Amino acid sequence: MTPLHDELRDRFGDRYSTAAAVRDHHGKDDSHHPAIPPDGVIFAESTEEVAFSVRACARHGTPVIPFGAGTSIEGHVQAVRGGISIDLGAMNRVLAVRADDLDATVEAGVTRQQLDRELRGTGLFFPVDPGADATLGGMAATGASGTTTVRYGTMRDNVVSLTAVLANGEVVRTASRARKSSAGYDLTRLLVGSEGTLGVITELTVRLHPVPEAMAAAVCAFPGLAEAVRSVVESVQLGIPVARAELLDATAMHAVNLYSGFSYAETPTVFFEFHGSEDEVRAHGAVVEEISRGLGGAAFEYARRQDERARLWKARHDAYPAILALRPGCHGLTSDVCVPVSRLAECIEETRDDMERATIPWGIVGHVGDGNFHAVFMIDPDDEAELAEAEAFNERIVRRAIAMEGTCTGEHGIGMGKIRFLEEEFGASGVAAMRAVKAALDPQGIMNPGKVAGVEPEKGLGTKLHERFKPYGGVELEIPPREPMRDPPTFD
Repeated sequence: MTPLHDELRDRFGDRYSTAAAVRDHHGKDDSHHPAIPPDGVIFAESTEEVAFSVRACARHGTPVIPFGAGTSIEGHVQAVRGGISIDLGAMNRVLAVRADDLDATVEAGVTRQQLDRELRGTGLFFPVDPGADATLGGMAATGASGTTTVRYGTMRDNVVSLTAVLANGEVVRTASRARKSSAGYDLTRLLVGSEGTLGVITELTVRLHPVPEAMAAAVCAFPGLAEAVRSVVESVQLGIPVARAELLDATAMHAVNLYSGFSYAETPTVFFEFHGSEDEVRAHGAVVEEISRGLGGAAFEYARRQDERARLWKARHDAYPAILALRPGCHGLTSDVCVPVSRLAECIEETRDDMERATIPWGIVGHVGDGNFHAVFMIDPDDEAELAEAEAFNERIVRRAIAMEGTCTGEHGIGMGKIRFLEEEFGASGVAAMRAVKAALDPQGIMNPGKVAGVEPEKGLGTKLHERFKPYGGVELEIPPREPMRDPPTFD
């Protein structure tokens, strides 16, 4: 037993675990990246317990990996240098809902659907909807967005302030609840999207929005991807405040029909939603339908009642698991580029033309109202050739988007999967500035190392990682640790 192991066991009892099954669960997210388990898992119940844990790890030079629901898909939670995972799932209290101020304060383990249930009857809702029932702390850490971003913005736009534990165990509050402030550096937005590399988010205050007077969803099938995308782009350029505009290609529509029992046309399709007064919803829907018909779109199939809209949006939320279900046992490798909306149709068309040469099955979905789309490759997890092919396509998709003044990730984050693209997007000086911030706040390099602006995992790590574990000693990666990092502890 090591001193750190003893210290954590004494403090947390059975809420500290080194059981293989627990560690494996906390070393894997929903990505194609293989599991890399931590050396131990703490189930924290308060900010003070998180601070205690981080201080203990700092004294021993041991990595810290925050864990929410494990729904991220860029290898955010894998313990690439061993260390301690801090599970925040039990920190799930809604601390305050302030209807007059249109905000709520929650612990990091509160999930999106839990907050939605808490807000019923208040006339308010939290708009960021990534699909998965992720924790709000995890959503903040990864800078998540989703289907409603085109109207309501991302987590960066909807987080008012944070409470976080820094690498030295100090607790900071990043902002007041005031609607605006010009006081000092914007620590809130520094931590939102930092993926646990600068601190552990334990509480957050989020913006709430009034439930619209009227909402209507509509489905429109198109003869091709180009027409589907252009219907959304033209609507946005006209200033129509669409609340959602979601694209599914023919493969995705076929998948959701099989997976969820729908009978939609299996052609490229856009799912729209409109919010506002009854007159606004009717008028906006009519304009977008006219645009769509001019591009060969079918008549809108509307859903106005809440249960009808929920069923319609189930098709979109089911798209990712539905696509994977087309090839049982496969893993998904998913791109996440975002480009200026004026370049979106061009980017998707070039991507489709490229992907038609693929030997592995694929589909396309996207939040096309804000220029963000995903190519989903269905890969055999035991076939290195398929993984290499999918990674090569993904690399071309990313470089195409960056060349169009876009980004390598619209909402999934960098994790350990996209580190190599940061310099292409920001330049060497931009990445150097990020690493300087990281070094200032985390001089030991213990906060979720190997992610975001860290050292890139060895190329081709892929499916071989699972063969390279040590049962308790972390993973043998050929990554030189940044000084003054120490080797992770080995627990008996």
